[in-house]
Formats: sequence, structure tokens, C-alpha cells
Amino acid sequence: MQLQKIDKITYRSHLNRVIIACIASLTIGSLGIAQGLIALFPDPSGSHFHWNLTGVIISCIVIAIVLNKTKHHPYMREVYYVWQLKHSLNLITRKLKKVRQAADDNNINAMQILHYYYQGCRQLWQLDDNTITIDELTIWQAKLDTKANELSLELNKTEFSADDLHNF
Repeated sequence: MQLQKIDKITYRSHLNRVIIACIASLTIGSLGIAQGLIALFPDPSGSHFHWNLTGVIISCIVIAIVLNKTKHHPYMREVYYVWQLKHSLNLITRKLKKVRQAADDNNINAMQILHYYYQGCRQLWQLDDNTITIDELTIWQAKLDTKANELSLELNKTEFSADDLHNF
């Protein structure tokens, strides 16, 4: 995955609209489906939990299908990019301890992965206004940059693939 410049205002606006649309669809869809099922198959005991649950499940499936089909629409570009970025960072986070250990042992590939990880985290945290730990990230990045300077290495990784983690 390639890091890209994303307009924060556009991203937040589109994300909020997608979230609102999903919540409205889930509410209306699950209630509508559940009421339809209850009208078709009434339960003499008065318990309609299973029909309500079925309505929620069906609505969630429909929303997931619609999001999957529309993820490449121009309106979804920023939102889908952030979803992909979160996925990439999650893959790295799962192996972060081993990657950091390899970077401490002067593994160039691990250092490049950490560089990408820190850039991606910074971008994600700034887009989501999660800047509480940005100072800690700056310290990690400075340590990595110092190590790279000691090795006369230029860290320039702006693209990530899951294959990069196979050695860790």
C-alpha cells in the first residue's frame, strides 16, 4: 500500500456521511425486516428476539455488501484509503515486537518497515485527531532516524506489502 496525501476535511466529511448512512440503514433495515418477519411469522409467546436478530444480521450483511461494492467509488476514495492504511498498520502491529528487535539488530528491511509504520501512524492519527501519543511517535521516529544515520542509510519507504513481513 502506497502512502498518499489525504485532505483531512474531505476525509472527515465523507467518513461522517458514510457512518450516518450505515447507522440509518442498520436502524431502518433491521426494524423493517424484523417487523416484516414478525407480521409473516407471529410468535404466540410474544417473543420476537430471533426475528429482531435476523433483521439486524440481514441488514449488516446488506451494508457490508454495499460498502464492498462502492469502495472504489470516487466519493469513497479517502475513506477506503484510510481503511487500507489501518489494515496495513495492523499487519505491522501484529509483528511490531519482532520488527523492532530486527531493527535494533541493524536489519535494513525492518528499519524501512518501521519508517513506513511511523509515517502511516502519524498520518492516521492526524486524520483522526488522535494526537495524544504523537510525541511518543516522534521519539520513536527520532531513534530510528539516529540509527539510520549511524548506518548511513536513507529511510524512504512509502509503500508496504504484507510480503515485507514474511521474515519476521
